[in-house]
Amino acid sequence: MRAWASWSCGKDGAFALHAVRDEVEVGGLLTTVTDGVVAMSRVPVDLLHAQAAALDLPLRTIELPWPCPNDVYEQRTGAALAELQAAGADAIVYGDLFLADIRAYREQGLEGTGLTARFPLWERSTADLAREMLQAGVRAVVVCVDPAQAPAGIAGRTWDEDLLRDLPEGVDPCGENGELHTFVTDGPGFARPVDVVVGETYERDGFVYAPVSARGPSTG
Repeated sequence: MRAWASWSCGKDGAFALHAVRDEVEVGGLLTTVTDGVVAMSRVPVDLLHAQAAALDLPLRTIELPWPCPNDVYEQRTGAALAELQAAGADAIVYGDLFLADIRAYREQGLEGTGLTARFPLWERSTADLAREMLQAGVRAVVVCVDPAQAPAGIAGRTWDEDLLRDLPEGVDPCGENGELHTFVTDGPGFARPVDVVVGETYERDGFVYAPVSARGPSTG
């Protein structure tokens, strides 16, 4: 089987990729971007290329407008999926953990494409999974926080044991409910860390962001 990984630049996708690499041939990383950044985390595309280079995988980006009508999203992602399937892909790997509506949407989006969806982390205890990620060497920075669900002050912090201890009760340690989003800088499969500088946090559209940029020349 040959699979591509749905890639949003965060820890869950990175660990899902790690979980399947012994079972399937991974063709590359597939990411949607808007105006040169990942829409939710606002991580710049050059850092996606740096991650892909560290993982020794190609990166395929899908450019979307903002706001993006659903028919435009489906047309552009559908075209990209058709290209991957025609090139020999069999599956798309997702890092989703327990949101059934999101899983159903992913599976519906693949209907008729010839591709299957794989969810290697599905319904695992997120408390246990978070610590397993850290023990496996996953390193990440919190780049976006929903202050209605989690403390705004964790934006820009390293996602580590100290942060997990500081999370209030009810905040998912992996941020699966949208509490937080991360940028993964190192982990299993990375030939080298992606060295980033974390800038001053700012608010936009109700979220708190911690901008990240390459410390030196980016790769890719």
